[in-house]
Amino acid sequence: MRIGAVAKATGCTPRALRHYEEHGLIASARAANGYREYDAAVVTRVRNIRHLLDAGLTLDDVRVFLPCLNGDVASAPPSPAGLRVGRERLAVLDARIAAQVAVRDRLAAALQAAAAAPSPLLPPPPPPPLVR
Repeated sequence: MRIGAVAKATGCTPRALRHYEEHGLIASARAANGYREYDAAVVTRVRNIRHLLDAGLTLDDVRVFLPCLNGDVASAPPSPAGLRVGRERLAVLDARIAAQVAVRDRLAAALQAAAAAPSPLLPPPPPPPLVR
């Protein structure tokens, strides 16, 4: 199969396929005209790579799954190595989320403090309306 046919069958771009090949996740042969030629089994392999990437793993994480990529990764029982990689990636994501929440909280506090402090450049806020 040529790269365009694999791209169409998997929903990936040819650029993504070349990227996966550069990272050793898929392989191709070169035809006499220099075009990449892929085995039909690469379609399953690419779909599995996409499944793992969509789940939040990185290309480096996907390397752990190399022996399994030609099968049905989505419904196969998880391996201890696969579970370890998933848990490690989840911990990284949790740490990033916590860091972003902390930044957001600091910004919200700074904005609240700035709004409450009088500014020599801004006119004072209007008095609250009288309630009768």
